Amino acid sequence: MSFDSGPADSGPADSSDFTAAPQASTPAKLLKQKLLYKGRKFDFEVSDLELPNGVKTEGQYIRHPGGALAVPVTADGRLIVIRQYRFATQGWLLEFPAGTLEIGEDPETAVRREIQEETGYRANTWQKLGEFFLAPGYSDEVIYAYLAQDLEKLETPPAQDEDEDIEVLYMTPPELEAVLRSGQSIDSRIVTAYWMAKPYLSL
Repeated sequence: MSFDSGPADSGPADSSDFTAAPQASTPAKLLKQKLLYKGRKFDFEVSDLELPNGVKTEGQYIRHPGGALAVPVTADGRLIVIRQYRFATQGWLLEFPAGTLEIGEDPETAVRREIQEETGYRANTWQKLGEFFLAPGYSDEVIYAYLAQDLEKLETPPAQDEDEDIEVLYMTPPELEAVLRSGQSIDSRIVTAYWMAKPYLSL
């Protein structure tokens, strides 16, 4: 795959140009804010903007505090995934346990909470895998992904959120890969996070 970063005579793009962390940003100039809706988990903004290249446009986007995601791996090498109902898609999606950050919350604090609520396990060993944008065409949401190991089954797991409908599943890496290749209803985060975790899995 090649990348075109400018005119044909500018030479090939350097792969180092694409290694910046998601937080690295060059904000557009705000000309006029026309709408700001503040929701329970995220805000929606419509504004007139001037992009770094000088183009003026209307931006419609979601402001999101970010999310934290765990790739839980059992002692025998299986992955813990969840099958969760999502009202926006009107169906169930295959996902890794994840949740929205509270305002100002550390991602690792959030993911430690979410794995317990959604799977009933506590992880005693954590490793940050990386971070990625979820839907940059209309949202600034960043997902912080972690590998969760040395799992401990909780006798009394914390209660799930009232609006959650979750089933816990156990899959080997080859089983999960087969599902991902099948095109079944899956959450895009599970694809990215699995690829990030794969080098650390015993296949």
